[in-house]
Amino acid sequence: MDLQGLVVTTLLTLLPISELRGAIPYALARSFPVFFVFPYCVLVNALVGPLAYLFLSTLHKIFYRWNWYKKLFDSLVVRAREKVQAKVDTYGYLGIMLFVAIPLPITGAWTGTLGAWILGLSKRKTCLAVLGGVFIAGIIVTLVAYFGLEAFSFFIKRV
Repeated sequence: MDLQGLVVTTLLTLLPISELRGAIPYALARSFPVFFVFPYCVLVNALVGPLAYLFLSTLHKIFYRWNWYKKLFDSLVVRAREKVQAKVDTYGYLGIMLFVAIPLPITGAWTGTLGAWILGLSKRKTCLAVLGGVFIAGIIVTLVAYFGLEAFSFFIKRV
């Protein structure tokens, strides 16, 4: 393991565009041991929930003083809540966990935390749901990156 590879892995894990989907394959390609890569990337990515809440609440308090931002934010939040309120009532924090757990573009800890913040959900419960989702996503990404796509061939019926 080299320091440069560790720094890049950390940054990839914290970036909203890559998160675990980019960090784990990168670290494994750099020959980092899988038993280090999985817990390290999951723990770093789990920090996104609290970091995102800190970032969002700080910036929001500053920007909310401006009328144009306040009007825009309030109208967007009202529309977003109307659209997803039924699903949030149905799935709640389990829905956030599953959303974060799907290792696809636009899903992940940043987006899950942002959605929960916009909907006004509990910080603590959201961070726990994000942690659960990150853990599941970490397992999926690690298995796929380590064993390749053949790891999931048992799900596919061959004709």
